[in-house]
Amino acid sequence: MKEFAELFQRLDETTKTKEKVEAMAQYFKVAPEDDRVWAIALLSGKRPKRTVNTTLLRAWCAEEVGIPLWLFEETYHIVGDLAETIALLVTQNQEKTQSLSQWVAQIIELQELGEEEKKAFILTAWKSINTRERFLFNKIITGGFRVGVSQRNMVKGLSKATGIEENLLTYKLTGNWSPQKMTYEELIFGTDENFDISKPYPFYLAYPLEQKIETLGSTDDWKVEYKWDGIRGQLIKRNGEVHIWTRGEELVTEKYPELILAAKSLPNGIVIDGEILAWKDELPMNFAFLQKRIGRKTLGKKLLTEVPVVLKAYDLIEYEGMDIRNQPQHERRTKLEALIKNYPHDNLSLSPIIKYSDWSQLIREDARVYNAEGFMIKKASGIYDVGRKKGNWWKWKVDPFTVDAVLTYAMRGHGRRANLYTDYTFGLWSEGELVTFAKAYSGLTDAEFRQVDRFVKKNTVERFGPVRQVVPELVFEIAFEAVSQSKRHKSGYAVRFPRILRWRQDKKAVEANSTVDLQHLLQEK
Repeated sequence: MKEFAELFQRLDETTKTKEKVEAMAQYFKVAPEDDRVWAIALLSGKRPKRTVNTTLLRAWCAEEVGIPLWLFEETYHIVGDLAETIALLVTQNQEKTQSLSQWVAQIIELQELGEEEKKAFILTAWKSINTRERFLFNKIITGGFRVGVSQRNMVKGLSKATGIEENLLTYKLTGNWSPQKMTYEELIFGTDENFDISKPYPFYLAYPLEQKIETLGSTDDWKVEYKWDGIRGQLIKRNGEVHIWTRGEELVTEKYPELILAAKSLPNGIVIDGEILAWKDELPMNFAFLQKRIGRKTLGKKLLTEVPVVLKAYDLIEYEGMDIRNQPQHERRTKLEALIKNYPHDNLSLSPIIKYSDWSQLIREDARVYNAEGFMIKKASGIYDVGRKKGNWWKWKVDPFTVDAVLTYAMRGHGRRANLYTDYTFGLWSEGELVTFAKAYSGLTDAEFRQVDRFVKKNTVERFGPVRQVVPELVFEIAFEAVSQSKRHKSGYAVRFPRILRWRQDKKAVEANSTVDLQHLLQEK
């Protein structure tokens, strides 16, 4: 654990990408092999399942340090991070030297133990490691391990340490591999002999188009499609088996039986990239309908009927068992069109190419007619790359919906914002009262957050644990991507990706929007 804690400190102490990459490269050169594979897993989001709930950890820590639970909770809300709070409160009184992989193995084994045995192990662990290692131990055990390093930069460090090309490493790290079942040697230097037939490819991601579209040059060089608002996924058919992966590297095959059925007729050696959409009456349904299926463990006949799903295919990245990502976009598209034509199915269709002869004919707002977020603009000669890279794929989204809403509740943030009230709840007017409409915690400058924090502290009406109700006075313009009716929300509406666009210091609370305005937006879109 010592080497991993030192790595974490080096990563935490710098904001420079080059220094972070160098720190990870050094770690992967010198750390024990068993630790390396777990470090890769943790840094890329593959955490062990939580084996102890945080309520118990809170109670055990408060008891250990001799403070009432309410005082622990107040301390936690000031610090803003449970793992750090415990790490700071508990005192080391012995020393136990164990590797990262040994600690993780013991944490996983807690699943089989009773509550008292778990408590004994954790208290002993807390008191046998230093503050920095205790912090990491807590992060791992709570399943909330995050560090300011992207997977892309982790791969850069790993590439520098091993000499293996970055794109190949990215591919090796995709899919359903487990640090409990695979060694570092097998993961990084293994051959295709034990190839996982469910393995997806790293997703290629588009950059937002912020310059004028005319700067892209001739329209002959580009293909334009709709940017659908669904779940990005890869449909895989190999050796007669069908697998569906999301962009978040979640295997979701069983959640979409319609797509399994559609893929059964496809030939083997196929990987299609596309968008999973709830679809009815020739149009995509609101994303809120798709969410009904995302959270369900079992899919009843009624839900399958109410929320039918399709895959809008827009790229082919494996064909006849061959990786074709380096072929030009127009060649991959031609193969995809032939595939869909030869193996038709109602739940698998092409994402259409939009016909136009001049950039001026592309009106972003027209995409709303098809419940799309805008356009995807793809270079006809471009390859299917890895990660978010400029040049070949651009996303040109419609402007978001906006309303002016009133700040009604506030809560302290986390991390560097732990001492400031930066997590906000906003209300809209409905029959003379403010009803909760959305929550947001991004979009203001640091100076503005400090101003709002001072307002919250001076204008608190009531407290509900860590939440403060405030005088309804401040107005903010809130942006969001979509709106839908919802019985779960007091306002009667749910919005997608709400964020603060600006602080409307020129407006009074009575001038804020109402739920009627949301209804109008819903009807207009």
